[in-house]
Amino acid sequence: MSGIRIRLKERDVIIQSLKSGVTPKIGIQHIQVGRVNEIKALWQDIERIADGGAGFRLIIGEYGSGKTFFLSVVRSIALEKKLVTVNADLSPDRRIHASGGQARNLYSELMKNLSTRNKPDGHALLSVVERFVTEARKEAESTNSQVPIIIHQKLAALSDMVGGYDFAKAIECYWQGYEQDNEILKSNAIRWLRGEYTTRTDARNDLGVRTIISDASFYDSLKLMSLFVRQAGYTGLLVNLDEMVNLYKLANTQARVANYEQILRILNDCLQGTAEHIGFLLSGTPEFLFDPRKGLYSYEALQSRLAENSFAKRAGVIDYSSPCLHLASLTPEELYILLKNLRHVYAGGEEDKYLIPDEALTAFLSHCSDTIGDAYFRTPRNTIKAFLDMLAVLEQNPTLHWSQLIADVAIAEEKPSDMDEIVLGINSDEDGLADFRL
Repeated sequence: MSGIRIRLKERDVIIQSLKSGVTPKIGIQHIQVGRVNEIKALWQDIERIADGGAGFRLIIGEYGSGKTFFLSVVRSIALEKKLVTVNADLSPDRRIHASGGQARNLYSELMKNLSTRNKPDGHALLSVVERFVTEARKEAESTNSQVPIIIHQKLAALSDMVGGYDFAKAIECYWQGYEQDNEILKSNAIRWLRGEYTTRTDARNDLGVRTIISDASFYDSLKLMSLFVRQAGYTGLLVNLDEMVNLYKLANTQARVANYEQILRILNDCLQGTAEHIGFLLSGTPEFLFDPRKGLYSYEALQSRLAENSFAKRAGVIDYSSPCLHLASLTPEELYILLKNLRHVYAGGEEDKYLIPDEALTAFLSHCSDTIGDAYFRTPRNTIKAFLDMLAVLEQNPTLHWSQLIADVAIAEEKPSDMDEIVLGINSDEDGLADFRL
């Protein structure tokens, strides 16, 4: 780390994000440590997606163990490999299967967060569509063809798929708006691609299409998008879905099973080679996977596909080719390096501005170990927050010595977020007994 200067904007984003317990959007390369084998396994998945295959992984880890951070690292690798990435957190109003608009909400959130290497912070759908249109124009000029003919040729593969005809039609409408300087037509086409139309009538009046992206077409639309980004010159699509525990929290069995069936469909497509140029990373807690009553293991077809490799288990090793990737805990040594990195970031990359010496890092880790045991490196989120809080106090009070503060550092053991079940109301998309409780 020494010698690497860190821009003020990056420094502030990293510090503020970690202090509030969330993953920073930028600068993660400055703080990434450990998880070498897991990253290697995901790197191979990304290579496979770029080569025309598909990937499916469940990233399983305790609360605060770094799942979201790990997804961000993988996402940045995917962007470097010229993949397009989409990411979203599941929530009560965002699910992968529903009939009350929740799956369409999730799709719209994914499209809002669509990122490319040139636009890593999201909102890149427009630039992907423009790149596709520009490539089509270039090809039309070099072959003396009409641009609409080239667009039709490029999107022919999409037309054979569910919803593909209207997807291609929306792209064509964008091209017409591009040619005619019709901003309304262009924005309507992008609105359709983002899944923001709620009625077919509005979509037909604005674009002449017969369907809209709805709850029922959530997964099919993602597959169409993966083929489209290929035609726009990218190597594939990586879909990151975080907070999968929201499915586990669903109180209604029917709703939960329907979502697990959708996961099974995605898993089968990816592992059987039906899907192309697309990968899925789903992150959740051990309960979300293992709970025999409400977790993925409650659905027999998923349990058989996601069961641990018994040979690896007996040998005491990890099978990194399994669809389930259990995030290994950071070792105390790796956490020490992480704290060194954080100290470096806090100082803006200038060693002469370090607020504490190396022995303070060791003392801090010893204090954590004495306070909460090995939880300080298994679920490091609260340890990191406490460390940054201590640096903030030292920065604002130069007369204080670090040794005075360490003994007073309080670190809460990481606890699951509010695990209340999500209760679907009577007017929800599920049966009317959803919020009946004994």
